Amino acid sequence: MNKHFTTHSLVIMALFAAILSISAYISIPLPAGSHLTLLNFMVVLIALIFPVRQAFLITLVWLLLGAAGVPVYIAGAAGIGYLLSGWGGYTFSFLVISLVIPLLRRKKYSRFYYTCLAVLAVVLIDVLGAGWLMFITKISLRQAFLTGVLTFLPLDLLKAVAAAQIAPQFRRIVENDNL
Repeated sequence: MNKHFTTHSLVIMALFAAILSISAYISIPLPAGSHLTLLNFMVVLIALIFPVRQAFLITLVWLLLGAAGVPVYIAGAAGIGYLLSGWGGYTFSFLVISLVIPLLRRKKYSRFYYTCLAVLAVVLIDVLGAGWLMFITKISLRQAFLTGVLTFLPLDLLKAVAAAQIAPQFRRIVENDNL
């Protein structure tokens, strides 16, 4: 395994960290204070196209930028306070996805397998996020499920399927050193 990144891979990783940041601003506010965003879509896409080390670093850079005060979280939020709020668990779950999904992903694309991985990813994001929400806000399991999973899951599943379908095209771009 090569321990160093090429200039090409660093540029692509920085580009995807920037796109991940922008995806947080593409959101629809919900009455309960949460938002529907493109973050899950981008996190799943990153996990499906990058090797584990790169996927994790892209997500970690994004998370650390937000923790340092750069407004890259949902609706321009930033800071440690956001990470420690009820919604911070979803943000931390992105790190888990960026580790787990690339490890489970096969080198050869299979539409069915990638779609299953993407669905697993969004279910994990929603379940981990709801667990954090329940722990931090002291709400019941039922409330956490209704607020933190059921609200997001239908659209998250659509985004997961879409990410799985376009992953091969993005993998070709990411793996192409002749750009």
